[in-house]
Amino acid sequence: MKLNHPIFAQMRAATQNLLSKGPASATAAIQSALASVGLRERGAAAEGAAAQPAMRDINPPPAARQGGAADARVHDAAHAQPGVAREHRQPEEALQGTRRDAGPVDGASHAAPGQSAAERAAESSAAAAAATSAASRAAQDMLARMGISGDMQATMQARMAEFQANMPAGLKNLDLPQFDFSSLDLPAYDAPSKAPPLPEGAQFLSASYRNGAGMRNYKLYIPSSYHGQAMPLLVMLHGCTQNPDDFASGTQMNQVAEERHCFVAYPEQPQGANSSRCWNWFNAVDQTRGQGEPSLIAGIAQQIMDEYPVNPRQVYVAGLSAGGAMAVIVGTLYPDLFAAVGVHSGLPYASAKDLPSALSAMKRGSSSVGKNGGSLPIIVFHGDKDSTVNPVNGEQVLSQRLQGQPGKPSVQTGSVPNGHRYTQTTHQQADGKPLAEHWLIHGASHAWSGGSNSGSYTDAKGPDASREMMRFFRTVS
Repeated sequence: MKLNHPIFAQMRAATQNLLSKGPASATAAIQSALASVGLRERGAAAEGAAAQPAMRDINPPPAARQGGAADARVHDAAHAQPGVAREHRQPEEALQGTRRDAGPVDGASHAAPGQSAAERAAESSAAAAAATSAASRAAQDMLARMGISGDMQATMQARMAEFQANMPAGLKNLDLPQFDFSSLDLPAYDAPSKAPPLPEGAQFLSASYRNGAGMRNYKLYIPSSYHGQAMPLLVMLHGCTQNPDDFASGTQMNQVAEERHCFVAYPEQPQGANSSRCWNWFNAVDQTRGQGEPSLIAGIAQQIMDEYPVNPRQVYVAGLSAGGAMAVIVGTLYPDLFAAVGVHSGLPYASAKDLPSALSAMKRGSSSVGKNGGSLPIIVFHGDKDSTVNPVNGEQVLSQRLQGQPGKPSVQTGSVPNGHRYTQTTHQQADGKPLAEHWLIHGASHAWSGGSNSGSYTDAKGPDASREMMRFFRTVS
């Protein structure tokens, strides 16, 4: 989930003005920041106009710190990669209440003739309150689009209030580079809902599963080769802003299932559970067996096994980004149900317990990777240019799983014709079967390796993560 860098450049400028120059300058800074990112037009007559969409790269380069926000936005657009530029829809809700009923908010410059100092002070105080309310609404909207719950927002607000109450006067003009979240990728468009084309005889069915933790819809791919025989099952967990159709199209896992004669299930995370459709890998309740989203995902797998002749020794789970982090959790909690785990651009088990630790883990890796990495064979893919989830997380996923495992890994390098180079590290069990594989893809960003441009967050330059995962799963069963 990535925010455009200019947003935070403007937020820092607005913060500095809020802290040092009073309500009039603060209001102007807020309005300028909102206008520069399309949340508010510059003319007062355009208050009700819809924000204009902007184009952005899935991994835009950081904007230069010199120059205005407009220059930075042009810089991002000039470096947009063909095929991955997406329309950025700005939240219209942030427009509501910014200045509709507050009247003039420029402080003493709008004082009526004959106003007393007390009256001007009261008007200035009201203006400051209106500006603060506008900033709060805009911030809450942004946090909601990041998938941050109301409880998390309340925690963040409490911590910020505590920080402000204890902030020394000398820090009022402090720049806050640690709040530069330019590597976070906010949802910028709605994932396509059109299902990928089906071979003759194949099916892509819609179903749902419910337990005490709630309900989740899912789609099940049944290959054309299915005629009642037992087959493997792969559960695929999409990333933020995605849905089953989009994920299937992008990873092309249905095509691989045709080749390998396999069922593929795609659980769907609804916006009601997370506003960005992210799996909630950073919630403590969703890291516990028998509770939360892991129980729903395991329940979907079990329901399919009850309804179709699935080989119980060949049930796997894999995912991308937030889905990759959740795949690690599910595999760790349900080793009796799943036989192996695939992780693309994900994070270790229990690498975060709340929002601050989640953002920290995404940015620089987990500071305290637990010893419980599960007992299942695991294959990990990560691009070394991933600015959304730091590549160190892929290494931590592997080291968490390998704790206490003897043996020397084998390392080989390769490249895809006209594509990416990669380093593949393989760890084997005592009997020679693969225990873990780590694929570091050189030059790749936060995208499914070897995927199709018909889906989101894909990199067609390879290597083909879908086929390599399926190959790995078959070798460990």
